Amino acid sequence: MVEIKTPEQIAKMREAGLVVAAVHRATSAAAVPGATTRDLDLVAREVLAEHGAKPNFLGYGGFPATICTSVNDVVVHGIPDDRTVLKDGDLISIDAGAIVDGWHGDAAFTAFVGTGHAPELVELSRVTEESMWAGIAAMKLGNRLVDVSRAIETYIRRQPKPGGGKYGIVEDYGGHGIGTAMHMDPHLLNYVERRRGRGPKLVPGFCLAIEPMVSLGSPKTEVLDDEWTVETIDHSWSSHWEHSVALTEAGPFVLTAVDGGKAKLGSMGIDVAPDPLG
Repeated sequence: MVEIKTPEQIAKMREAGLVVAAVHRATSAAAVPGATTRDLDLVAREVLAEHGAKPNFLGYGGFPATICTSVNDVVVHGIPDDRTVLKDGDLISIDAGAIVDGWHGDAAFTAFVGTGHAPELVELSRVTEESMWAGIAAMKLGNRLVDVSRAIETYIRRQPKPGGGKYGIVEDYGGHGIGTAMHMDPHLLNYVERRRGRGPKLVPGFCLAIEPMVSLGSPKTEVLDDEWTVETIDHSWSSHWEHSVALTEAGPFVLTAVDGGKAKLGSMGIDVAPDPLG
């Protein structure tokens, strides 16, 4: 069942979302050549502690770290460690979450380590991020879950890939409901699967973590022996972007964006709901 939130509960999720945004700022600044992914995890722990928030990844299903750090051909769920040293030219996707008073926030971004990234990598990240915003823009009263999936897929399919071919839309992982738990119903595909139907109707209080994952090659993935790290099966590099979004009577509000999504959605002609925290 889909958990529908009250305005007061959405305000709590906004508090958690702002902590996630703070973790993103700090880990993005720390993602420099020579840093280890463990270094980034420690930075995230410090930020969470400063805000009195709890990590929602640590211990989740046995996950051993505070954030996920996925480098280059790792799509998602990369485990921070001392062996993975960031190098100039790397891509890293950082997925972070926070719990405030039992309510969850969850968001991810792709960062460029150092300089000199190939144009196809810059475009990969741009396409992935923009497809996320296309999905957020489809969170409209009266739409259904499939409309969000369709918006994400349509945006990606319409983008020319440098060098030819098609982007791989990762099939095995997607977005999800969020609230009193990090992962809740409904599961959100980043493409349209006809057999799944249209999904639930989007109503006020509906909250989703929208997170496209896109590769330069195959959409197929495999899980490594650590039972967490997910790589593309052809080792093509990938990007991952995510925001937690609430739908209100006044429209969408991006809980994990500092401005609530006002700048980006405003440029798309979409009015953003008022900040739940005033």
